[in-house]
Amino acid sequence: MVHPIWTGRRGFLVGIMAGILAFGSATRAAEESPLLRVATFRCDVTPPLGGHPIIWVKPLATIEDPLWAKGIVLEQDNQRYVICAVDWCGLANSTHRLFREKIAAAAGVDVSRVAVQTVHQHTAPYTDGDAQRLLDKAPNPPRYVDFAFLEAVTDRLAQAVRQSLAHFQPVDAVGWGEAKVERVASSRRIITPDGKFHGRMSSTKDPLLRALPEGFIDPVVRTVTLARGGKPIVRLHYYATHPQSFYQDARASADVPGFARDRLEKEEGVFQIYFTGCAGDVAMGKYNDGSPAARAELADRLYAGLAAAAKATRYRPVDRIRWRALPVVLPLPADVESRLAKERALLADPKADPIARVRAACRVAFAARAQQPLEMSGLRVGDVHILHLPGECMVEYQRFAQEIKPGTHVAVAAYGDLGPGYICTEQAFREGGYEPSASHVASTTEPVLKDAIVRLLEGISCCSDRGN
Repeated sequence: MVHPIWTGRRGFLVGIMAGILAFGSATRAAEESPLLRVATFRCDVTPPLGGHPIIWVKPLATIEDPLWAKGIVLEQDNQRYVICAVDWCGLANSTHRLFREKIAAAAGVDVSRVAVQTVHQHTAPYTDGDAQRLLDKAPNPPRYVDFAFLEAVTDRLAQAVRQSLAHFQPVDAVGWGEAKVERVASSRRIITPDGKFHGRMSSTKDPLLRALPEGFIDPVVRTVTLARGGKPIVRLHYYATHPQSFYQDARASADVPGFARDRLEKEEGVFQIYFTGCAGDVAMGKYNDGSPAARAELADRLYAGLAAAAKATRYRPVDRIRWRALPVVLPLPADVESRLAKERALLADPKADPIARVRAACRVAFAARAQQPLEMSGLRVGDVHILHLPGECMVEYQRFAQEIKPGTHVAVAAYGDLGPGYICTEQAFREGGYEPSASHVASTTEPVLKDAIVRLLEGISCCSDRGN
């Protein structure tokens, strides 16, 4: 376990250097070299009609628009690093590892140099192969994962990565742009002055819930651009909200982020990648009544934010990068054994609701691998810092990362390995509500994850631009 060193939101950070030296498994920074190159890749990861279910167990009936895996390979001094965003709801445990391992093999790198994050659309698969293996040992198991499809789609993704290696482009500048996204994100957790807790999810027609304030969010989209000779090669966008507008039908769609991303790519002629930030307690409920018309308006407003951030981009020369990977073990709940007994009974009950059985299997699957570390990673390109986090982190973790590096550029992508489910704050666990009930980790997780964020940021930003 990473030992906590954070002693308050504005507390003093201690033991940083000891933590950095403990990065035994971290990959080294690229040695001094003036040449940075980038290659882009994409792969259609839409399941076939009638095949692999979308969240949770519905076989796909229609494809409104394709689901994409989009990413970059960075190369410097013969060292490579890969970042990939997947238009799926989630990849958990061994399935997340499968995606990373196939990409790593294709790029010729260790798996610790690969970050895979999902965008978290709910018109897409949420896949945990370990959970399906547990279900397969029970009578009449629900069909939640198609393993043959997983192998096929990751093979196609690996091929896309391999093919991209023939198309590296030199990078001489990194750009940073920001813009406020208007009337898209809102907190899912509102406490009114009378002390009452209100849950407001991705959509609602309730005028009282929609009238409540936006709440604690991060309204800014942050855009990182890699360029050469003043011409953008690829843009990476980071924004924190649950991305779904309307769902629960058997339809594949990249939804609001996909529409906004693809529109900007078509207009600019520049490769665009979208990452969902720490959005565990952020959604579009204040501005979304669940109608197609509301979805179109949300997509327009998100597009306007992406376009404004792209327009606001300012460039600085870049000559070397730093990458660090950090394994972290998140604690399980104190009463995990009693919980697991109930979950095992539920997943084994052939008469129980199929979705409830799948959810139970996901909890048991994570508990079984909980001592195998999750892997976070960080990348610095010039003065830009990018973090890749596991789980459905609450927005507090993103705001925290930005506050401990004041005066620098910090972008955060969550929704890596979704094995832990929601990663809530201690306050959220005290308040209750949906998110803590859907967390697979303990209420004591907050200082552990914040400590890991501190160590990761310091690991990619300290000690000058030379190697480890």
